[in-house]
Amino acid sequence: MKELSFEDSLSALEKIVAKLESGEMKLDESLALFEKGIALSRACRERLDSAERRIEILSRSADGELHTKELDPDDLRA
Repeated sequence: MKELSFEDSLSALEKIVAKLESGEMKLDESLALFEKGIALSRACRERLDSAERRIEILSRSADGELHTKELDPDDLRA
């Protein structure tokens, strides 16, 4: 099975949350969907952690010191 991108995983997770919040599913269906949501949530968290590590590596100065700063969400949209 093809691994979903972060964006696709997040979108699928949002759909699962909406279905679960509707309360219109049987218990067994809800549990199965919840398990799928947990797996997607973990996959998203792993990708975010990996991205954070990559940013930290790229942010190291020539002397090896790590320089951090607050990220502006507007900068991420560019």
